[in-house]
Amino acid sequence: MKSARLLITLILAAGIIGFVVWRSSNTSATEADLVGFQAYDQPFSMPKHGKPDMRFHFLSAWQANQIPTAHSMDTPMGSENGALVYNAQKFWEMNDKRGGHHTGDDLNGIGGMNSDLGDPIFAAGDGLVVYTGEPSPGWGNIIVLAHRDLEGKPIHTMYAHLLEIKTRLGSLVARGEKIATTGTANGHYPAHLHFEARASDGIDIGGGYASQPLNRLDPQAVIDALHNSAPEGISPSALHLANASPADPWTTLEIENAGKMLELEE
Repeated sequence: MKSARLLITLILAAGIIGFVVWRSSNTSATEADLVGFQAYDQPFSMPKHGKPDMRFHFLSAWQANQIPTAHSMDTPMGSENGALVYNAQKFWEMNDKRGGHHTGDDLNGIGGMNSDLGDPIFAAGDGLVVYTGEPSPGWGNIIVLAHRDLEGKPIHTMYAHLLEIKTRLGSLVARGEKIATTGTANGHYPAHLHFEARASDGIDIGGGYASQPLNRLDPQAVIDALHNSAPEGISPSALHLANASPADPWTTLEIENAGKMLELEE
């Protein structure tokens, strides 16, 4: 008799459990939103707002393998030595109005203001175009090139406030190739090029002023290290000569004979 009651109890318990499982399997549960996960055979999707967050964008192995070595580098708009541009705000100068240190060099036409609007901007070195676009109105159009130094370490150069972008994302560009024209960042500033260099293997636009340098490098120091020309082999700037002491006007420009003096006067 006890065995029969135990058997009936077990059957009823199994029936109740089976009913509960059946009911739960037929309910329409909300699917979990798995951020960062997707099926392996599906193409990568864009975020809901339509733009990728460039703060977390790293190059793929395929892209990294395409980055060329920059055996030599030059300034992207000429230099003060050719009397073409001057550095209106150097790297890491403190700007109290902006509340931080300048993260790049502001290369401005020698005439100031918008005298260099639309002037060509050249790739500082052989590189891969890893970013083109307008991350914000204050930045305007931007290009980021990826390079490798002579030791194989990654270096990025960034060209900002552009009027026009003259290259395409994913392109390989040569040192001295025209990639853009000088702009005003949608009228936010007088025309100039904000030029940065970074030790980075990922694309992070960041801000133009910061309290810590993080991965920012002195752009002029990067170019000097890869310029393949000793300081004494570079002509002094016109401004430097104009500011030379009248008592010793040729301290940086030696005149070897009278013939050269006549050539200079002509």
